[in-house]
Amino acid sequence: MDMNAMHQQLQHLTDRAEITALLDRYLRSLDEGTFDEEWARAFFTEDVTAEMPIGTVRGRDAVLARIRGGMALFDRTVHLGTNAVIEIDGDRATARGAQLSTHVLAGGAPGAGELFVSAGHADTELVRAPDGWRIAASALRIVWTRGTPPRLPADLAA
Repeated sequence: MDMNAMHQQLQHLTDRAEITALLDRYLRSLDEGTFDEEWARAFFTEDVTAEMPIGTVRGRDAVLARIRGGMALFDRTVHLGTNAVIEIDGDRATARGAQLSTHVLAGGAPGAGELFVSAGHADTELVRAPDGWRIAASALRIVWTRGTPPRLPADLAA
């Protein structure tokens, strides 16, 4: 194998590892519950588009507000992502994986303490930024749910 081919293969493997780590850190961060501007910059481009079960938003600030509001509906969560197929083309990449999310409904609301579970496919477009890979677009398409979903406040209704 020549040096150029070896360098390209090493870059591909490094990019793949960095994208996998970004997606894993993102899902873990949903369970940790710290949603601030630093959090948003660590995961999203400024002009990100995110299609979520609670609506589609555009822009990093809008994604931050929507996720912060949506996650406030739960006392505790566990988000699992698996089977990610990652395709890399230079400074752009796509990833498609399965996502299973378990939520405990927040106290003080109807159904408090009950479980709401959802599963689906997460499609993600990523770009290489100066400080690493970032999510430029994402779509979470739910395939099935179990339990009663939380009641969305008016500002989160799609």
